[in-house]
Amino acid sequence: MRIAIVNDLAIAIEALRRVVGSDPRHSVVWVARDGEEALARAQQDRPDLILMDLLMPVMDGVEATRRIMAEAPCPILVVTGSVGHRAGMVFEAMGHGALDAVNLPVLTAPPEQAGAELLRKIAVLDKLRGGSPGRSGLAATAGFRPGTPLIAIGSSTGGPKTLVEVLKPLPPTLPAALVVIQHIDQQFAGGLVDWLDQLVPLPVRVAAEGDRPVAGTVLVAASNDHLVLRSNGTLGYTPDPREQPYRPSVDVFFQSLVSHWRPPGQAVLLTGMGRDGAEGLLALR
Repeated sequence: MRIAIVNDLAIAIEALRRVVGSDPRHSVVWVARDGEEALARAQQDRPDLILMDLLMPVMDGVEATRRIMAEAPCPILVVTGSVGHRAGMVFEAMGHGALDAVNLPVLTAPPEQAGAELLRKIAVLDKLRGGSPGRSGLAATAGFRPGTPLIAIGSSTGGPKTLVEVLKPLPPTLPAALVVIQHIDQQFAGGLVDWLDQLVPLPVRVAAEGDRPVAGTVLVAASNDHLVLRSNGTLGYTPDPREQPYRPSVDVFFQSLVSHWRPPGQAVLLTGMGRDGAEGLLALR
């Protein structure tokens, strides 16, 4: 893979260079020392993967991720000093399209040992893109390669507990994107996402305006408006149809998939109340 490094610390850059260089299948194509420089470099030479730090001058990693995914999309892996202590920034960066996060390797051990977890995550992302040289399929569609499966789940009464049962067995390296439409009021949606995120191995996030479905991540509708997939592959919210009593509506989301998503994929409708999702499920079939 052609890998770029974004970090303002010389010692961190050296550690990442050593880890990447320890695998002959990978090479460092460029280095940027802040998010603004990274955006400019990505626009000129789009790599297969960016190793993105979070705390940097000029433009931090969260904003850099947002800008890169909007203007020069390519796969981004957050690599920072302490993922656990920066969970808020990590989830924010992932909300903008970063695929995963890992702790920064140290220089006190051999590269293949110090960077074992980083190399493992790079290998997973390389597998998802097909392991081919040059520009990746992931980069071509801002976070997922062409053909990435989508699992769309509609859920209503009794759904939260059942969602845990459905999502918990799935591996964190699942090569499919997941979007969940749960009938729940907006004021409780954030709490549901946090609760699911603690109980299932896959990262669970609120589906934000402009997000794209990303392999190995669960996006949950979190508004009293309807979540839809737009023609450019991004997710967004709409109040229409206003007469739809179920909000967010499973049918509205499923119908948007009929118009704008290309197979492969699976649609799942859990039992609940009313018929919301039935027509959309038939249309997808």
